[in-house]
Amino acid sequence: MSVFDQRLIPMTDFVIEYYSNEGYADLHTLSLMNNYAKFLRMPLRLDMFVPVDEKGNVLKEPKNYQIWKSLPHNQEVTTDENSGNKISDEKRFFQRAEAKILFEGFEFAYNGFSVARLTASYNSSIELSFNKNEQIFQGFVDIESLVSLEDVYLTKVARKLIGLKN
Repeated sequence: MSVFDQRLIPMTDFVIEYYSNEGYADLHTLSLMNNYAKFLRMPLRLDMFVPVDEKGNVLKEPKNYQIWKSLPHNQEVTTDENSGNKISDEKRFFQRAEAKILFEGFEFAYNGFSVARLTASYNSSIELSFNKNEQIFQGFVDIESLVSLEDVYLTKVARKLIGLKN
């Protein structure tokens, strides 16, 4: 897979790249273009970057989560709410929230009462501020507005949503 498939890019670059590879606009290519355009128009939400609960509250990673997640029987995200183990339930809940993230590598630089500041783990100059009271990002409205940051990478979930092969 090329970096192109992993990075958020402007719509014009997306159209030119896919059209030039195919040489013609078949139904699959047109569908990808439509999906990508709809993806770019999606309003930004905090859960696109970090795990949150159904009320939009930031979730703290459970203790020993990375070890738990590395076990083969815990790698598949399930929707089963009744595992019977409170510790396991907390980890499954976090895993399901984590599985909704659309952008790779964002972490908290600051998580205050009314504002959260996120940075990309791979490039600290990429920074986003989220107003928790108004539930909006400061300076960014939709996914398309993130294109100006250049190095924003899509997760497998985002690529699947668009229709790109992983």
